[in-house]
Amino acid sequence: MLLDFQVTFNLHRDVLPWLSAQGSPACDTVEKSSRTLRIVNVERDGNILYTWKGVEGFTGVGLYGPLAKQNEMLYSFDSEVNIISASVNSGKTLLGLSYCHPTYESQSRLPSPVSRYLALLIELKPINNVKVLKAVDSSIRVQFLCPAEDIYLSYESHLLVVSEEKYIDEFHITTGEEDGKRVVIKNIGQIPKDRLAEDFVWAQWDVSDQMLFYIVPKLEFPLEISLDDQGVSLINLGYDPPEERGRGRITPQNLQVFTNKTGGLCLFYCQPPNVLLEFTYMVAFLHKGCSKTFKVSTTTDAKQLKKVSFINIDSYVAVYLPDQFLHLINTRHAELMCYHLFLAAEDARISGMCCDCPLQTVLKTQVIECCTGILFSVSINQEQLFKFLTESRRDCERLAVLHCFLLHLDLQPQQETQIIEWICDNLSTCLTFDPIQEFIIASLHRHLSLETAYLDKLLPYTSVPFWSQHIDGVSCTTDITDMPILKMGIFKGFWEKFHSELECMKQAQQRFLYSNHMQRRDWCRLISEVNTKEKKIDVYQRNILENAKKVLQNMDTRKYAAVERIVPLNQEEDYLQKDLMGLMMVKLKDHLCQHLHVAKNKIDKLVLDFVCKQLDLVCQILEVVWRRHVLDHSILCLDRSGNSSEYFAFHVMCQITDSASRMCMPLPPGFQTLHLVLAVRCLPLANLLHYIDSGVLTLTETFVVKLLKELDDNVTNEKLKCSIILRLPENICEKVHSLWDHAISNNLIARKYVKKLLFRLNQREVTQQSPTDRSPLINFLPLNYLIMMLSEVEDRELNPFEEDNIDAAFLEEIALKQTADLLSLQQY
Repeated sequence: MLLDFQVTFNLHRDVLPWLSAQGSPACDTVEKSSRTLRIVNVERDGNILYTWKGVEGFTGVGLYGPLAKQNEMLYSFDSEVNIISASVNSGKTLLGLSYCHPTYESQSRLPSPVSRYLALLIELKPINNVKVLKAVDSSIRVQFLCPAEDIYLSYESHLLVVSEEKYIDEFHITTGEEDGKRVVIKNIGQIPKDRLAEDFVWAQWDVSDQMLFYIVPKLEFPLEISLDDQGVSLINLGYDPPEERGRGRITPQNLQVFTNKTGGLCLFYCQPPNVLLEFTYMVAFLHKGCSKTFKVSTTTDAKQLKKVSFINIDSYVAVYLPDQFLHLINTRHAELMCYHLFLAAEDARISGMCCDCPLQTVLKTQVIECCTGILFSVSINQEQLFKFLTESRRDCERLAVLHCFLLHLDLQPQQETQIIEWICDNLSTCLTFDPIQEFIIASLHRHLSLETAYLDKLLPYTSVPFWSQHIDGVSCTTDITDMPILKMGIFKGFWEKFHSELECMKQAQQRFLYSNHMQRRDWCRLISEVNTKEKKIDVYQRNILENAKKVLQNMDTRKYAAVERIVPLNQEEDYLQKDLMGLMMVKLKDHLCQHLHVAKNKIDKLVLDFVCKQLDLVCQILEVVWRRHVLDHSILCLDRSGNSSEYFAFHVMCQITDSASRMCMPLPPGFQTLHLVLAVRCLPLANLLHYIDSGVLTLTETFVVKLLKELDDNVTNEKLKCSIILRLPENICEKVHSLWDHAISNNLIARKYVKKLLFRLNQREVTQQSPTDRSPLINFLPLNYLIMMLSEVEDRELNPFEEDNIDAAFLEEIALKQTADLLSLQQY
């Protein structure tokens, strides 16, 4: 099962044994108590209120504390009544409850009823005064407010009273102590109240965030939903006893609202069936300004379908239709269908549930099964989710699962390793997305979003720009809706986050998100300059270099602080990668300074962390590959051939290089040298040169020095060295050609020296001398004249402290050899 249901409370397990020990009249027979025992409320702190019936008309209200795992009797009636709702305040000094009489007979200990439904306020420490708040002829519900922060004074309590006569009142109760122990209601004679709403047709109490949602016929936010304006639907506001079900006007719970911790507000609505073998439901993402209508083909006629359940798992809401499907709706990133996970048949089965009784979300990740009195804690089974990932062959499912793992689940190191191993094994099978890019971008988003609020709105969370492929089993249509308007003056808690979401959506989010492509133009400019002898050191370039130094220093610190790493990535001077590191920091700083209103030093830290974490993620992938295939430092030897494990590592590094290039992302120091070493060990020369020429492999100074020093000059190695030397960029060639005593290196040295002298000749006028002043060198007039001219320039410009001074005889020898080769002469 993809969803893991853990029983946290069971009436028959946690309450019934305690009831049996109470004896008469609370419990005469276990059978009767078991039959009438049911849950009436779950409070924010986890306390569970329940009711049952004993003998001689006894009706009790009890409370189960999940921390102490103990039961206590709150209140009891001497006669049989049907409890509809009950709630206690945070101090457990007051009990609010509503009930209905099965008959209109007078009841002892209670005021003589004039109406069938009553709402009471009862003092609990000790049980004393009973205040009738409402006496009406229609059903009524009560709920105490229990905010997370102490925004109310300790002697204040606030009680919601929700009536099916379509109004909602809030009572403000003041308590005080008497005789040092008793807690009594001070304003019991006239308790003030406020009318919160009238003429509503639907209301839902959000237990976790202590918010009341309701809908009135005149909506400012247009929704294509059908509600019975003759009745009232109430969610999480008490539970009707079996005797009352079907008597009132309460409509099915086909409309519910869910929130998440980032400010998401979603409305889920199941449309009445009007097409055979089809189930339709709509999700309005109020924080995104859009709605999606899903249609699922069913195997059963609509009239025979079981009841649907909406299960809140914070970042996801599961739409569960027993025996048909399970659809995990991503409420944080809802734009594309590939972010939602649709399961059918056996993959969607949830065992151990009562299919005739829908599950009701009471707290985030907790649902209640009212017909059995069981409270479940719901989570995504990570083991089953990974199994589903390994067995899936569809990119939409793979992407949805990766998205869930990387952005929404708390992964242990072992699970991260499994994800990376799967990515490396499936690099060529994912056709519509790049799993390496997805891993890096999603991991970065998750890591940095935890550091600063609102940062998640500025950083990309996926590498997929759009999704147009059909997903089997479900179809979807998207509609743009008007953005909600918040009329409050001050936003706190959830509403502050919701307001932030709205403000983000009101701006053009495409211009709001940071993208590595922001630096592509500057990156191309840096590449064009890399082969030049000197780059213009302006303020901008100096800023880039300074930022790159910070990254390299931070990488050194992380390297020594981290667990011992086995991948031989050594620090080396790679100007191109260093420039890209600095460029990325400059661009990201500009982006965050424009949209993120925090101190400059905070932005500097975030940007540095971003680039270093990006490089760390590449190192993390390599570490997993190295440990999995038991690779060590012996792979740095160039005189041996590679095995299958090394070729796998080389293939992964090729994919990383390609992904990084398309993201304009730097690579860790030492990455390109290690990549080249593996290429020499694993590839034939022709393939190696093709990889270099196509840009997959980038030659580095460290690699060339290693190549020239470690390999001897046999025929194979000489051909390899010559091929590499001829492909070196100028800035590297100048530094390494003196390391190899070979005709090609000597030729390059001579060419460089001649070019240098001729450049000097152009800079100043040279005094012409007669050819008779110099002794003829050989009987080849063009060469004689060249040697004579270079000798004269050399005599005037020679600096004994320069390292690359070359005598004319050396130049003469090199020039003759090259001339002979060009003219195919064997003797001269």
